[in-house]
Amino acid sequence: MAMTDAMRRLALGSAVIVGCAIGPALADRLVPPPGYDAPVSHSGKSEPCPAAPPPFAGTLDFPSKYEGSDSARDTLNEDADRRYKMLTAPITTMEKGATRLVDAYMDSGSPQTLDCVLGWYGSWADADALLGPAANHTGKSMRKWALASLSGAWLRLQFSSSQPLAAQAQRAATIEAWLGRIATQVRSEWSEDDPLSKINNHYYWAAWAVMATSVVTDRRDLFDWASGMYAIFARQVDADGYLPNEIKRQTRAAGYQVYAVTPVAMLAAFGKANHVDLASEGHDALQRAAERAVGAYDDPRAYEARTGKRQVLEGADEQRSKLAWLEAYCWTVPCTGAPAEKLASLRPLKNTRLGGDQTAIYR
Repeated sequence: MAMTDAMRRLALGSAVIVGCAIGPALADRLVPPPGYDAPVSHSGKSEPCPAAPPPFAGTLDFPSKYEGSDSARDTLNEDADRRYKMLTAPITTMEKGATRLVDAYMDSGSPQTLDCVLGWYGSWADADALLGPAANHTGKSMRKWALASLSGAWLRLQFSSSQPLAAQAQRAATIEAWLGRIATQVRSEWSEDDPLSKINNHYYWAAWAVMATSVVTDRRDLFDWASGMYAIFARQVDADGYLPNEIKRQTRAAGYQVYAVTPVAMLAAFGKANHVDLASEGHDALQRAAERAVGAYDDPRAYEARTGKRQVLEGADEQRSKLAWLEAYCWTVPCTGAPAEKLASLRPLKNTRLGGDQTAIYR
């Protein structure tokens, strides 16, 4: 991390930043943005508790869907993608199911749904799931993606003003300690000392997973590590808002720009909640990158001019998920023009790996 970035964060941490709705001084407990304190609603709806997927406690060894591609990593290997989806199914089912259950509980207030949530998380915590060795890059990636989903959703329960976990203190403590152990492992697998040519969206997602968990566990070491990774992102954004290591993805550059901005928007929001002004780093790097990303699916011609390649826009019909980071972004920085218009047109926005219903949190 550049010394200037570190010094600026320390200075900001010692003073209250104007415009930050809530949050502690640097020495106080870490908190998420204020929307996470929303009370539990009581719609009266309830639903059966589905069986939790079997805990994944083995070696994280999965093929890449781009297996066999060249250095651009932009050619889909359909056979490898099928094997990847089959082998990772328990993890992705856990991510999607647990996040959906948290959303359902926050809407319903059903004690049965809360017990279901705790059963899902608890069964994986008791089995030390997601703590096995990672055999390859995809294995490491699955670990941090899962952590992002699980910690991001858990925060809604932990910080709700309704205090749904107050009567479940021991179960909650076990789950939170497990998430912290995963975060420690994730931090060790994605080094800020790696060459800049290597640090890309995967590192930012690792940082978001660790940042969310830093608040779950109130661990300043994790928060500072994630903030340091943000500083690297801020130095990488060029004057036109592009991320060079995502442009390298050639035909998928537009999609990967959006994908890379997603976790850093969350980092900036959590920084603001804790009086750390990440968003202004790199001369407002986030704003440049976000404004470049927001229209990527609607009009990818700028990316085609930059790469010389026609863009493959996987997920263009899923913008409510792909652009769910706009909620956190527009809470963090003044949001006008295209980002504000896109946000208003897409609500409600949800993304599993951001922790579920983002509009419910930030609106």
